[in-house]
Parts: sequence; structure tokens; C-alpha cells
Amino acid sequence: MYSVPQDALPPDPFAGDPDDPTRSLDSLSAEDELEPLTSDEREEIVEDLSDLAIYQALLENRGVRGLVVDCADCGEQHFHEWNLLRASLQQLLDEGYMRKHEPAYDPDPTHYVTWEYCRGYADAVFSSS
Repeated sequence: MYSVPQDALPPDPFAGDPDDPTRSLDSLSAEDELEPLTSDEREEIVEDLSDLAIYQALLENRGVRGLVVDCADCGEQHFHEWNLLRASLQQLLDEGYMRKHEPAYDPDPTHYVTWEYCRGYADAVFSSS
């Protein structure tokens, strides 16, 4: 499995900023902290990383830049390039959370597909071989 090194992730835009809004997270009590991932959750992430590698191999050379995800929290679509999504999933697996990142700047929605599209495409490719 491909692993993304920590230094390959986007830089923290608030690094060294005394007004960093995440400083308030330092005062969280133990019960407010994130629960460790369960073995089932870890297994799902490993499967997602494996699937992502297959989808990228099948679709990147066809002009697909990554995946679009409908966000339940904000109700908007989030566009993730292959490497950013891989890095986020790897961080979730390694650290139990995903670091916030800047959204894609003015993404062209025609260059992004859903997980469901990828699954269907991969199923079609592998069933015809």
C-alpha cells in the first residue's frame, strides 16, 4: 500500500500564528477527545485506500482528477484530487482524524467523479476482462 509522508501534506496555514483558532482544541477534556478508530473502521480505511489506488489507475489517464464528495455537514460538494484524498485517508488511519485543508480553488466539476461512479467503472472494467 502507498503511504504519503507527513511532510507531503499541505502546510498548516496557521503554523506559528498566536491567534490560531485551533488553540481552543488544546483545552479539550479527555471525554471531548476523539475515540480511537475501531478495527472495523481501520479496515474500511485500508479498503478505501486500496480502492482509491485502483480508481486512480483506471481513471486518471482519462482526465479524471479525483473524487467529489457530498458533505453532510455543510451541504456542499467537496472536490478532492487523488493525492490529497490519499493523504487525508492515510492521516485518518495513522492519527485517527483528518486535518482541515483548503478546498480546491475553482474546480471544474467535469474532472471529478463520485465513489459510486468509480466502483461502477471498475466493476465494468474487471467484469469485461
